[in-house]
Amino acid sequence: MKVFWLRLGLFLAIWLLLITMESSFVPYHILICTVALLLFFLLTFQHRVMLLYVLLLLVVFIGAIQFVNEILFSVVLLWFLLWDSLHRISIRMYYGLTAILLAEILMIMWIQQSYQIELLISTIVIVISGYFVLKEIYQRKYYRKIYHELLNEYRKLKRMNITAENNARLEERTKIARDMHDTVGHRLTALIMRLELLSIEHSSISFDTLKELAKESLEDTRQAVKTLQLDESEGIASVVHLIRKLEAESHITVQFTMKKGVLNVPLSNDKSVILYRIIQEAITNAMRHANSREVNVILSKSADGALTFEITNAIFESKQFELGFGLKNMKVRVAEVNGTLNVYQLENRFIVSGRIPVQKPY
Repeated sequence: MKVFWLRLGLFLAIWLLLITMESSFVPYHILICTVALLLFFLLTFQHRVMLLYVLLLLVVFIGAIQFVNEILFSVVLLWFLLWDSLHRISIRMYYGLTAILLAEILMIMWIQQSYQIELLISTIVIVISGYFVLKEIYQRKYYRKIYHELLNEYRKLKRMNITAENNARLEERTKIARDMHDTVGHRLTALIMRLELLSIEHSSISFDTLKELAKESLEDTRQAVKTLQLDESEGIASVVHLIRKLEAESHITVQFTMKKGVLNVPLSNDKSVILYRIIQEAITNAMRHANSREVNVILSKSADGALTFEITNAIFESKQFELGFGLKNMKVRVAEVNGTLNVYQLENRFIVSGRIPVQKPY
């Protein structure tokens, strides 16, 4: 904002010098200046910038040939507008503005019968220097764009690395929990049963202390298994977190709805990844093929405890579609976990739905 007011102040200062020192019809010239200021304010909207600069050059040109005795400050105004445009136009547009500016300066000199070689030479120098400045600006913008792209890729890779580490850790925790449940838990259960038999066979001997100790050990083992499985049962929460990141990276709005009981669904790591990939593929398809910037995602829990999902987006042109590689691959992955995936198109909606069965907690 400070830069804008500085530009506006310089623009207005040159106009005031032009009006006070060179104008022959001050009231009309003030009207021309007002029109120029209005066009200059419109530049802040960053819309039709090239057209606005052409109109500004034209307004200065009209003022110079109608209400000005000398041409110096009119030419300075044209120089100012050319340099002011450097941060807003392309190199191709710059060629057009340069051609208009040179034509206007030559016409002003011809109409005013004031051929000043020094002004022409200065104009050429300013045009050439403006060209090199514009090239430098574009080069910096290009490097800045590359930097941000690399930074985004680095962040994505970092998140992927963290996710991979978490998945590996969770898989190891799950494996340990299963081993504890299948080995230690079963053996402690067998020990308790054996102590019960011994207490029946040898009623004179008390095995209560041993049985109590074995039951406490079994309970501790079960508690340890539940603790190890805690992260695995939070699969839905991790999926929601990943989708929010995807929403921010894709600049798309995801209307997310989770029905009652969804967060408590014990979804394994593999199934969490499958669910996330399905939603990611649906969002990518909506952006690529339907030109949609809004996707609705609904997660719910079925009567048998399975996780059901529905991803929909609006379509603006109804046409025949075929499953691409991404959705075909998702169908295979869902089928591997005994789930289902349905893809179909209505008149104005594209829908991806299905269900993923969940593994009962230990």
